[in-house]
This record gives sequence, C-alpha cells and structure tokens, in this order.
Amino acid sequence: MLTSGQIAQLNLWIEDTYGSPERLIQRLNELIYMLHYLEEEVFTQHEIQGAVETLKGLGRVLNWCGTEL
Repeated sequence: MLTSGQIAQLNLWIEDTYGSPERLIQRLNELIYMLHYLEEEVFTQHEIQGAVETLKGLGRVLNWCGTEL
C-alpha cells in the first residue's frame, strides 16, 4: 500500500505530465488500444515512442514509490 507521501508524488507526476488523472486514464486506454492493434505501419514511430515514454514515466514513479515502502 502506498503512503500519503507516495500518493502525493504520484499525483504530482500525473499533474505535471498529463494535467489530470482523467488525461492519464485516457492515455493508458490509448496505449491498450495501440498494443492490441500494433502492426507494422499502423502507428507512427512518434506515437509508439510517446506510448513508451508514458509507460517509462509511470514505471519510474511506481519504482520510486516502491523504494519508499
């Protein structure tokens, strides 16, 4: 379970990176769609790199939160 400090850090990352939790949810839904239909020439390299950056950023925050447990 996350502490209040970890939740605050996660919320800060969400706000700084996506502006709102709803926008992050929208982005994660887009990622699921992309991964489901990932085939050559369906998405641009820029779109795929953006998806990777979202997952990397979320992973960094969650990893940081995990070190605080």
